[in-house]
Amino acid sequence: MKVDVIFEGGGVRGISFVGAICCLEENNYEFQRLAGTSAGSIMAALLAVGYTGRELRSIIDIDYHKFLDKDRIQAIPLLGKPLGLLLENGMYQGNYIEEWMQDLLKTKRKTKFKDVMSFEGKSRLKIIASDITKKEIMILPDDLPKYGVDPMEFEIARAVRMSAGIPFFFNPLEFQYQEGASYVVDGGILSNFPVWIFDVDRTPRWPTFGFQLVGPGSSHPSLGRTDLLSYAFDIVEAILETDQSVFMRDKDSIRTISISTLGIKSTDFNLSKVDSIRLYQSGFTSCKNFLKQWDFQDYIGKYRK
Repeated sequence: MKVDVIFEGGGVRGISFVGAICCLEENNYEFQRLAGTSAGSIMAALLAVGYTGRELRSIIDIDYHKFLDKDRIQAIPLLGKPLGLLLENGMYQGNYIEEWMQDLLKTKRKTKFKDVMSFEGKSRLKIIASDITKKEIMILPDDLPKYGVDPMEFEIARAVRMSAGIPFFFNPLEFQYQEGASYVVDGGILSNFPVWIFDVDRTPRWPTFGFQLVGPGSSHPSLGRTDLLSYAFDIVEAILETDQSVFMRDKDSIRTISISTLGIKSTDFNLSKVDSIRLYQSGFTSCKNFLKQWDFQDYIGKYRK
């Protein structure tokens, strides 16, 4: 069966999405349109260019410390993080995310939005970012014409970098366009779970599934850290890890696959191999349990007639 999918943001906890993806593929689901925020944008983009769940399982078995890239200021012992935050608005560069994604996309020979077009002439992939200069959600590539940018020639890896720019953690991306520039950060600040993005007024041809992460990680004070940086990160993580199910309508919650994050923080780049496997299994099991009770025709009858 065909299916559209939306992946919530959630940092390294997005590993659990791979388990859910593998479960869907084992049950013969075929991905059509895909959308994601932050870590979810990585999954959506890789699926859109042709990666399978099995391939993703190999991809996520990496050293996550590589994502903590630093420039000369950020690399200064002891002072690097606070100086980076003060002078560059981030403790880490965040450039490795884009470089890593670009290499993976090149392997499939699909690097721009024009490479993931549907037969209707629209992009199968939508990536969510936050324009904090304009204080608006950015849906890429749809909103790019508003900036005077050709959406089809825009690099998918750059869109993912924009979406995954956790505030204070990574430097914000300065997005240059004809009329000026905007600072762009993590899409989760304004829309962490856009389960509505593919909805239509008519009866849908196939289902849309949302993948949502449930369960916050431990706070910094609970770990004995009460400094200013820890306080700032608790604010950001409170935004990114808010349980969106509290605000969802019935027609959205019934098509949402909720995945336990097992108490792991979104910025836990020291993730162990064991915790990585646990997250994967959490995603697989959650999806398996969801499919046991999912009925597309029942959903249409109740919510979409």
